[in-house]
Amino acid sequence: MAQVPQRFFDALAVRTWCGLALRALGGAREEIDAINVYPVADGDTGTNMYLTVESAAAAVEAVFAAHAMGADADTGDGAGGPTTAEAAEAMAHGALIGARGNSGTILAQLLRGMAQVLTAGPESAPAGGPELRRALRRAADSARQAVAHPVEGTVLTVASAAADAADAAGDGCGEVARAAYAGAREALAGTPERLPVLARAGVVDAGGRGLVAVLGALVQTLTGEPPDPGRGPVPAFVAPARAADAPPGAGGCACDDGAGAGPAFEVTYLLEAGDEAVARLRGRLDALGDSLVVVGGDGLWNVHVHVDDAGAAVEAGVEAGRPHRIRITHFGAGQGHAAGTERPARERAQRAVVAVVPGEGLAGLYMGAGATAVLARPGEPPASGELVQAVRLAHAREVVLLPNDDELRHTAAAAAEQARAEGVRVALIPTRSAVQGIAALAVHEPERRFDEDVVAMTSAAGATRHAEVTVAEHRSWTSAGICQAGDVLGLVDGDVAVIGTDVAQVAATVLDRMLAAGGELVTLVLGAGAPPTVAPYLEARVRDSYLAVDTVTYQGGHQGSLLLIGVE
Repeated sequence: MAQVPQRFFDALAVRTWCGLALRALGGAREEIDAINVYPVADGDTGTNMYLTVESAAAAVEAVFAAHAMGADADTGDGAGGPTTAEAAEAMAHGALIGARGNSGTILAQLLRGMAQVLTAGPESAPAGGPELRRALRRAADSARQAVAHPVEGTVLTVASAAADAADAAGDGCGEVARAAYAGAREALAGTPERLPVLARAGVVDAGGRGLVAVLGALVQTLTGEPPDPGRGPVPAFVAPARAADAPPGAGGCACDDGAGAGPAFEVTYLLEAGDEAVARLRGRLDALGDSLVVVGGDGLWNVHVHVDDAGAAVEAGVEAGRPHRIRITHFGAGQGHAAGTERPARERAQRAVVAVVPGEGLAGLYMGAGATAVLARPGEPPASGELVQAVRLAHAREVVLLPNDDELRHTAAAAAEQARAEGVRVALIPTRSAVQGIAALAVHEPERRFDEDVVAMTSAAGATRHAEVTVAEHRSWTSAGICQAGDVLGLVDGDVAVIGTDVAQVAATVLDRMLAAGGELVTLVLGAGAPPTVAPYLEARVRDSYLAVDTVTYQGGHQGSLLLIGVE
């Protein structure tokens, strides 16, 4: 069915554009992932841009649905709908909260820049060509400002070229969209000339390729026809340059990462903070790592950075405001920053471990052991889609999934089924605590047969009793009696066993009960709110009272509980 063209950029056009952009990125996702070589060759640019637009489209659909329900309630029909400003604002907000990776974060800022212009006019007035021109210019400028160290030959170059071309177009929305698309496409073809690593790999910039797809959807929205049907496919692969022919100068995806292997972790989170706090945060994160992109405003920001110290990047966010939806991704072998290197092959690993962890300290521990960690903040459990994405990022034929939370068993099972449908062999080990996951990871041997490895990991997890010490948030009935808000609770295997007022004493009572049944190793994971004397006290208690029992202590960070305890 032919697309009905939109003469103006109104709410319906925003909705149509999001849907067509999502379809375009879905069709090009694998190709874009395949050409993702810089700053990290982790093959997820297309996926990240798709997920970002998916979140934007869902937000727009929610606004339309809310208006439809309101109209039905007030008038008995479905008349009325959101204004251009409401739809554009929903699109920008959805992209902001759903942005993934470097490319998705920049795309979210591009959409936010456009929305700033589209929401500035009269509330009910649709945007024409002149407004669309200004929106594209604001998008390009604001995205460039969001990147700590902009580099040419990236999606920023493509966005600027689109805005430049739109400035020279006529006043019709369709004319502006066609010009922007043509300018972006021409700039995309030239990205290898401006970025040496692209020339050596024989590809165009992956983020720029994704933006061209999004602008192509804009053309189709406003003209009713696919863009440039007679000009052939959008360029993706080009003739690779010999080392001697590579253009001079440093390169980057959207930020200058310098030379060398680069940081080990990608850290992203949403942040509730004021402008001044975010300005300080930019300086702090810029000193910690690279690929820094901070987008958003009005109290809500999306932060993206590559660092070696993931905990420090999260702590900087805590100092600036309230971070949530924290994601920490370890760049595995073959996924280093590609400054001056040949494009690494994207061969699948044979086996990987994907684990949900409750704190950034444990995330670093798990990733240091080679696992892909999904950080779950207190009260913000990951959705099955996040676990599926983590399995994809692990890029392995076989994956062991550790939910580390009894309440996540159904979510993890749904993610495992989805991953299996995509051709990945997945084994779900029903770990109920992160300390059980640590025990499973300790016996993980990727060289042995998959079934044998899963059995050994399952056995180690099952042999580990788990407990936690936390603070009651309100008065309630428990299996150990009535607790009051502020009481210290000791839970053993998920049930409240001890109620007290002193953290160290409650922890000691819990530990004694667990060791009464025997044990050889005690694992302590300290939360950020635990008193500093707790660990030495418990370590001394085990050393003095239980012969041949070893103790190992880890810093868990902001994990919700004051203390996690494992006995195996």
